[in-house]
Amino acid sequence: MTNPSAIDRLVRAGSYALNRLTGFIVRLNPDVRKPLVRRMYHLVNLLDTAGDMLFMNYGYAPLDPGEQGLELRAEDEANRYCIQLYHRVAGAVDLRGKDVLEVGCGRGGGASFILRYLGPRSLVAVDFSWHGIRFAHRWHRLDGLAFVQGDAEALPFPPESFDAVVNVESSHCYPSMERFLQEVVRVLRPQGHFLFADLRHRDQVETLRHQVKQSGLRICQEELITPQVVRALELDSDRKNALIRKKVFPLARPAVREFAAVKGSQGYEFFRSGTWQYLRFVLQKA
Repeated sequence: MTNPSAIDRLVRAGSYALNRLTGFIVRLNPDVRKPLVRRMYHLVNLLDTAGDMLFMNYGYAPLDPGEQGLELRAEDEANRYCIQLYHRVAGAVDLRGKDVLEVGCGRGGGASFILRYLGPRSLVAVDFSWHGIRFAHRWHRLDGLAFVQGDAEALPFPPESFDAVVNVESSHCYPSMERFLQEVVRVLRPQGHFLFADLRHRDQVETLRHQVKQSGLRICQEELITPQVVRALELDSDRKNALIRKKVFPLARPAVREFAAVKGSQGYEFFRSGTWQYLRFVLQKA
């Protein structure tokens, strides 16, 4: 029979390996990174069927203590920092009465927020994960909101279908950013907006800017929001840690903490040190 100390060593070794693997995902080749991140999203979908994790982004918190906070309904307050990131990105232009597409919708929390708070006429939300789409269908039942399984690099829509495209913290998993941007341009109507935010390793930031410029989209706004993301990670760490303890079996907790970049994790330190940068863009089609 295996003795307890041997089991403890095995658990620690497994946890360390998962920790290291997850901590370096963003620095991997996209072809490798995409299936790894997909598996982590799949794990979250398996672990949470009660709707405790409706958002899976790193969040946004203003640094100015005098800045007026976003007014939220009571049922949305627990997800404040994740919602504030969506508001910062999707709220940059007036979406009232517009047809909006979200690419990389995850579990649907952001799409629900946009429809309920920002007033578009319709919102279609796409994600590669069938499990995430199934969860979103079940959890977010709103008139004007539809969830579709699909690939960001081959969007299942005709040309010029949408007035705005939203993409939050998803593109770093795509094998080809160029193909994704081509698809965004294709499905946008003339003068339509691409509202985009994501992280990149600091060595990849100029590549991202070059890709955006080469797409033909006009840059209306560009903002580095890494400090605000770091602040959100700090303020939201207790909530995330409590969810991880509640939902995740012990062996997987270190990897999920890295995935969530809770305070003290390697992912958090990558943001705090500037190794990872978080950028927000407002882009417009001619």
